Formats: sequence, structure tokens, C-alpha cells
Amino acid sequence: MLKAEIRKTIKERRKFVAPFELNKISEACTKIVLERFDFQGKIVSIFLPIEKQKEINTYELMEEIVSRGGTIALSKSDFNNHTLVHYKYEKTSQLEVNSFGIPEPKFGEEIPEVKLDFVFVPLLAINNRGHRVGYGKGFYDKLLAKCKPTCVFIGLNIFDEFVVIDDINSLDIAIHYCITPGGFYDFR
Repeated sequence: MLKAEIRKTIKERRKFVAPFELNKISEACTKIVLERFDFQGKIVSIFLPIEKQKEINTYELMEEIVSRGGTIALSKSDFNNHTLVHYKYEKTSQLEVNSFGIPEPKFGEEIPEVKLDFVFVPLLAINNRGHRVGYGKGFYDKLLAKCKPTCVFIGLNIFDEFVVIDDINSLDIAIHYCITPGGFYDFR
């Protein structure tokens, strides 16, 4: 399938995920992440959920990473050039929801991409080689291309399945791991 078709299909399926089900999925994914990775002393880029898109709730994961000695970097979108700028997370009053429904920092200490140790990547779908379908603007592919070679890319998927993506291109960067409510997938 083409990414545009996958995007449309998955967005439609997400509409039928009940809030309590999404909470259970988010908790399951958080548990798996915390069992598999050590964030002590690491700088972690994490996306905050777009509620209307029924993305995995990452707030508990963010709090756990901080409590385990990690530093959170939150991104702010630049829609002119489709890039992300990261800021150190300090407190909830730092956040505001932009016009696209994305919670973002409105201030903070800037963190360059090359300092990130982990990047949690939002996705709609993924294939069995770690290529993902996002929202189609390339924000995360541009970010991942600027990260240091040791940076770990982790996707969070609400569905336990792989798709076939027929239009992968040279700018698409595969992620290293994907967490679903029922599994842990290593694409390295």
C-alpha cells in the first residue's frame, strides 16, 4: 500500500479505539519500554500525544524517565521548514497546545539534536523492517538524520501489526525498535 492509503486507513481505525482501551495500550507500552531501556543520565526526546489523533499517552513514560534520572527533550514544530527544535522539559506550565493539537514547549533551554540519546518517534503504522508511516510532513525523518550514530530510535504503535509500504524512499529513516501493547520489536 502507499503511505497515503495507509495513513487514511489507520486514522479511520484509530477513531474506534475507546479512551479506556487507549489508556490500557499506553500503560502496556510504557511498561515494556521501562523494562527494556535504561534512561539514567540520558537525554530523551519524547513526543507528547495529539489527543484528537488518539496517539499513545506518553506523559507517564515521561515522568518515569525523569524519576529514573533521564532528561526529557520536547520538540517544537517549525511548520515553515518542517523541522523540530528541542527544549529541555522542566514543568507542565512550559507547555501549550499549538493549532494542530500538538502539546509543545513555549520556552526552555534548547537541546541540539546531536545530544539526544533516545528519540521516541510517533507513527501510524510500521513495516517489518522498521520503516514507519507518519503524518507525511517529514519532521521526524529530518530529525533522525541529524542525530548522532549511537542515538536509539523507538516507535510506539497502538496496533500489533506490520503493514507493507510500497513507496519507501531514500529520505525515510528506519527506526531501531518498536513497542506495541503486545510486543517488542528489534529491527537492528
